[in-house]
Amino acid sequence: MKTKQYRNSRDDFKIAKAPTFVEDSSKDLKNVKKKIKKNVKRIAKAQAKLYARHEYSILLVFQGMDAAGKDSMIRHVFSGVNPSGFNVANFKQPTPEELNHDYLWRVTRKLPARGHIGIFNRSYYEDVLVTRVHPQILLNENLPGVHSLADVNDKFFDERYKDIRHYEDHLTKNGYVILKFFLHLSKDEQKRRFMARIDTPKKNWKLSSSDIKERHYWNKYQDVYQKAINATSTKDNPWYIIPADDKWYSRLIVSDIITKRIEELPLAYPEMTPAQEKELGVAKQLLDDEDKY
Repeated sequence: MKTKQYRNSRDDFKIAKAPTFVEDSSKDLKNVKKKIKKNVKRIAKAQAKLYARHEYSILLVFQGMDAAGKDSMIRHVFSGVNPSGFNVANFKQPTPEELNHDYLWRVTRKLPARGHIGIFNRSYYEDVLVTRVHPQILLNENLPGVHSLADVNDKFFDERYKDIRHYEDHLTKNGYVILKFFLHLSKDEQKRRFMARIDTPKKNWKLSSSDIKERHYWNKYQDVYQKAINATSTKDNPWYIIPADDKWYSRLIVSDIITKRIEELPLAYPEMTPAQEKELGVAKQLLDDEDKY
């Protein structure tokens, strides 16, 4: 699959022009699922080398409107990975402890270790998305120089975009491979999924009144997503704009991008030193001789 079309590394992204659906995407659903299954296996195989090498870390950032399919995306694409080298972090409303630190503190604590794959289901981008739609949130964070809504202006968010670019650049220089996915959902499809959550008893728990309230800010969210993506898309850390109206096809696109990027890394199992090989020989001999005692 050609995935270059979903990659955005410039500052001219227009969210209204970005597709939320790929024509004929579900024409051959069986084949789509088959390809995803292959990618799942390839990711698991690459993860084993990543974990053994302990040199690089993979950080996957998933952003999108409510019901965009972030949870199911993670569940399907990473169904084959080893849990010992994999973790998922969710970032919602900051806790009192988190508010006593800078806004990047809580995400830094959840970064994957070397050799691990980590997922941010929502991320530090919430601090330039939700807070830009609801700037009054920031008045409760005791930020220097922020004492009224007038202080939460374009300059304030331009500084945060700069923080994020520098933060991601710092991580990249230290062995992190960052892949940022915006699951681009249409308003009509979100409504359909919300209705399904209401009409299907086993899905009732997924919907809350706050989800519906946030839907009223749809246009504002589209605007702040566009601004954030344009301000933080770089050559080294681009955004991937994923059409999300068809869940299975969006999973195929994302799994393809992840598979190819991980396999581009110089991954290999560590070579044994002569001393280590000698130690293995001793261990083997001990095992061979254990029945003698």
